[in-house]
Amino acid sequence: MASSNAGKIREIARLLDGLGIEVVAQSALGVTDADETGTTFAENSLIKARHASDATGLPAVADDSGLAVDALDGRPGVYSARYAGIDATDEQNVDKLLRELADVGDAARGAAFHCVASFTMPGSSQAVVAEGVWRGTILRARRGDGGFGYDPIFLDPASGLSGAELTPEQKNARSHRGQALRALVAQLRRQFA
Repeated sequence: MASSNAGKIREIARLLDGLGIEVVAQSALGVTDADETGTTFAENSLIKARHASDATGLPAVADDSGLAVDALDGRPGVYSARYAGIDATDEQNVDKLLRELADVGDAARGAAFHCVASFTMPGSSQAVVAEGVWRGTILRARRGDGGFGYDPIFLDPASGLSGAELTPEQKNARSHRGQALRALVAQLRRQFA
């Protein structure tokens, strides 16, 4: 898995459980993070997957995901993980977003989590790519203790719960990452069956 994000690794391992796929973090194989120089989620996902597969000689799965807030013209977008700065924590990113939305009315707080997942083989220019989108609303304050990133302030309209209040199973069933990985696995099954 072309990621060093522990929360993301756990979430992806749960999603792929039972498929006979061993999820190994790239850091366990001595691979450093790729420079995310793309301007889209798809570009960054492919950069990360190719970096990991070329460095290890193994197939790699990567995702790039982020939150796009309607009232902020899609920000933080591809900069979601570093919205408050290069070394910002999840808490700092959430705080910045809440400050920017402080004067935005409830009806205008729509947002969507986007995820693009990609699979690459070492030395190949071919890739399998899938996307997922999870629409919701940005809350005015944090709710819940689960999840990571912006989960505590993202309201899932179907359940009325924040991403951090959902169980891992509930979150995986509806999240952007769950959608993208299920679509990726379906494509891989068709391609390699």
